[in-house]
Amino acid sequence: MTATRVLVLNSGSSSVKYQLLDMRDARRLARGLVERIGEQTSRLEHTCLTSGDTRERRGPIADHDAALKAVAEELGRDGLGLDSPELAAVGHRVVHGGMFFTEPTVVDDEVLTEIERLIPVAPLHNPANLTGIRTAQAMRPDLPQVAVFDTAFHTTMPEAAARYAIDPKIADRHRIRRYGFHGTSHAYVSRETARLLGKDPAEVNVIVLHLGNGASASAVEKGRCVDTSMGLTPLEGLVMGTRSGDLDPAVIFHLARVGGMSMNEIDTLLNKRSGLFGLCGDNDMREIRRRIDEGDAEAELAFDIYIHRLRKYIGAYYAVLGKVDAVAFTAGVGENAAPVRQAAIAGLDGLGLVVDPDLNAVRGGGPRLISPASARVAVAVVPTDEELEIATQTYALVGKNN
Repeated sequence: MTATRVLVLNSGSSSVKYQLLDMRDARRLARGLVERIGEQTSRLEHTCLTSGDTRERRGPIADHDAALKAVAEELGRDGLGLDSPELAAVGHRVVHGGMFFTEPTVVDDEVLTEIERLIPVAPLHNPANLTGIRTAQAMRPDLPQVAVFDTAFHTTMPEAAARYAIDPKIADRHRIRRYGFHGTSHAYVSRETARLLGKDPAEVNVIVLHLGNGASASAVEKGRCVDTSMGLTPLEGLVMGTRSGDLDPAVIFHLARVGGMSMNEIDTLLNKRSGLFGLCGDNDMREIRRRIDEGDAEAELAFDIYIHRLRKYIGAYYAVLGKVDAVAFTAGVGENAAPVRQAAIAGLDGLGLVVDPDLNAVRGGGPRLISPASARVAVAVVPTDEELEIATQTYALVGKNN
């Protein structure tokens, strides 16, 4: 029996998201989420997509080992268990691969060691990713475990874009450079945008706007990333749900010296209590738009700051690329918030960017153009699919190795 299935795992600090796909036709067989791991109120929601059956478990799940065993049990109930000979590999999302990992990689001891060495630049993510890999290894030691890195797509950035203007000896010693994140999404969406235009990715330049609670932009030239908004960490760049994005570094010194705040307090402020949430107390764009419609000035200012930063990056990446074939919106806000897309493009007709209000108002569906046919530059909405991208890269690597 040919092994064509890939289990995709996205292990967070207190959660595990998963999907099982059959790569013969990229069909999803099952998906689910385990959340609040380590708490008494843990919850697992599992959906078998072949039958449409959805099940839920509630009650304490002590750790990631217990979480993955629970996932395996649910898959087994649907005849899709981890012991299946049809399972070819497990693909793991790993947030930070530094410059060491430029492509998907079969996990061995050396790979685990390097991911661990990168924990200082990804303290919230890499430890959880490692836990997921090690747990899956213990459950199926005979099965290839493949790490797919958020940073890999951005390793093609030229040094002029990747370097910060600090002493290179200090930067190299402490691995300080711009790595970028959301790489699987930017890779998938830039490629799908080219397909939407009926062209090969190597023929088009695309600005990708991944707008979710975390948000990032990228400049993709002929299929290769040449710049991206996130940097050493996911804090840099666009205004996000709870992250500040770009900030004068001296603000940190000022908060420490004048505000008397500790480094941990500043870290929490900038990563968890800033962005839209810090500006108006909400990080849900739907709620912010509702408040704006009711005349809430605080929400309106938060929205305006968000859009101002977004437009700056569109303009900057237009300059980086020189020629732009398309701007693509993706992720939760990018795919669903028509007012964000309208405001981000408004007034950029001099750059050839125009949005058709009727096309922009359409909700749902697959990849689609929201610019008029006469526009010089296409504006698109392209739903992201990071799980499919991880599964595709994993299966391609395992097949190649075999």
